[in-house]
Amino acid sequence: MDRARPLTLLLAGVLAAGGLAALGPAAQAADAELARNGGFEAGLDGWTCTAGSGAVVSTPVRSGTKALQATPAGSDNARCSQTVTVKPNSSYTLSGWVRGSYVYLGASGTGTTDVSTWTGSAPDWRRLATTFTTGASTTSVTIYTHGWYGTPAYQADDLSLFGPGGDPVQLPAAPTGLAAGSPTSTSVPLTWSAVSGATSYNVYRGTTKVQTVGGTSATVTGLTASTAYTFQVSAVNSAGESAKSATVSATTTGGGGGGNPGLPAHALVGYLHASFANGSGYTRMADVPASWDVINLAFGEPTSVTSGDIRFSLCPATECPNVESVADFKAAIKAKQAAGKKVLISIGGQNGQVQLSTTAARDTFVSSVSKIIDEYGLDGLDIDFEGHSLSLQTGDNDFRNPTSPVIVNLISAVKTLKAKYGQNFVLTMAPETFFVQLGYQYYGSGPWGGQDPRAGAYLPVIHALRDDLTLLHVQDYNSGSIMGLDNQYHSMGGADFHIAMTDMLLTGFPVAGNTERFFPALRADQVAIGLPASTQAGNGHTAPAEVNKALDCLTKKVDCGSYQTHGTWPALRGLMTWSINWDRYNQWRFSNNFDAYNWS
Repeated sequence: MDRARPLTLLLAGVLAAGGLAALGPAAQAADAELARNGGFEAGLDGWTCTAGSGAVVSTPVRSGTKALQATPAGSDNARCSQTVTVKPNSSYTLSGWVRGSYVYLGASGTGTTDVSTWTGSAPDWRRLATTFTTGASTTSVTIYTHGWYGTPAYQADDLSLFGPGGDPVQLPAAPTGLAAGSPTSTSVPLTWSAVSGATSYNVYRGTTKVQTVGGTSATVTGLTASTAYTFQVSAVNSAGESAKSATVSATTTGGGGGGNPGLPAHALVGYLHASFANGSGYTRMADVPASWDVINLAFGEPTSVTSGDIRFSLCPATECPNVESVADFKAAIKAKQAAGKKVLISIGGQNGQVQLSTTAARDTFVSSVSKIIDEYGLDGLDIDFEGHSLSLQTGDNDFRNPTSPVIVNLISAVKTLKAKYGQNFVLTMAPETFFVQLGYQYYGSGPWGGQDPRAGAYLPVIHALRDDLTLLHVQDYNSGSIMGLDNQYHSMGGADFHIAMTDMLLTGFPVAGNTERFFPALRADQVAIGLPASTQAGNGHTAPAEVNKALDCLTKKVDCGSYQTHGTWPALRGLMTWSINWDRYNQWRFSNNFDAYNWS
């Protein structure tokens, strides 16, 4: 959240170096051309390109009448790929002709060392080639070409994979032995027996596919307490998907820490500038209208970035001449709570960088935040870590098992606070899209170590705390364009952005494109949409009519525009805004529109 002016996070990337590998020995007599439609004479048949980036053109071509042209856009590198059946323990030559700047050709899934080669500049057709040997159990590889972020379109033609042809892959059998472990109020663990030839497994809740995993276990999360569910799994390989397993049933337990204690079915969340004015003027706690169901006090800030020592005080009278006394402020909080409202301390914001890099900082965070909660009689905590507060160390690439100290210590600290205050403790989070939805494409520093290590860095925090989480309200503003589950980029300011970003949270998504690392969906009652209250509050202000279109689409599946959601969620919790002060400055247009919206 901004105190002065919006801060837009930009994607950062570093080109990964590659080299032209030497060609291997001559092919054996039994070798054959294995790439399908390598000259693109049949269009894109056999090839898949990211984000609709690829097309077939008639000029320029290297041979024949067609060639591939793919255009990087935003944070997409225009990757076009094909999976090919191969033999284990065999040698292959991959080659192709390319034009353009920073064009790559490579193979992954080799079972040994994946290979790639590239050219930094090819104003005319240039041949790229490399070789590899498959592993002892490798039966398929993926060959690909791609450009680089922010560069013009590249062309590719006559792509070839030459070597021994693999035996046809057989469709795997249906999994057996599916069993459910001990459920919680929001999750059910599942296990099953391995299937020969399977490379992954699809997990179904009822008829809905909810996860794809590489092993023989999964935990289905985001479930409702005291509810019966049925589950099945299927096995997958390059030949396709097997029949589903036998069904197993499980019922979640009652209660659950991730509920919404005392909140209405549809809630309005707002940030109150309690410690500063920010051009919008100071608003006393007693003057906050009854429209606001959750009031986040902005902000508790650290004494230093790494201390973990969080402090909060009211805006000084020199900045806020109309500030109330501490006694009146506390009395107004009690009055709001008596009226059923929740008042939280929000930690962080644009200026409040918090890095819990040590266990000492973690413990100080717990004690200092507890002191604020106790002193003001608050209902819980809002985590609004921005900037460089959260990042992933190189090699920390699985959101389910984080290893970065700032991530691990934050999760531990919040769990300690939750345990201290019990089931009625309200926990909310307000990450930016860079830290959540961008994780669909990028996670941490990436396979080559050149990406921004903050990309997707909130995902392990959200996942580890999902059973304790009351509300997640991602900031759908001050954001660059983000790719949705339709593999198209969506931009701020209209209903489409909010629909696409929220659909990702309620559907779940593979992190960095890895289907074995699937971020499970959150419950609809755990999700609110974050928006700026006025044009002055942040980039990406959305007109009330567009806000209503987004709500109509997500809760009623009407007026969705071109984006097709993966479900309908009438239990969507509501809206969050930065901020109550800016809404007051704007004659309460945001909250009045929320109050008037028809949820039925």
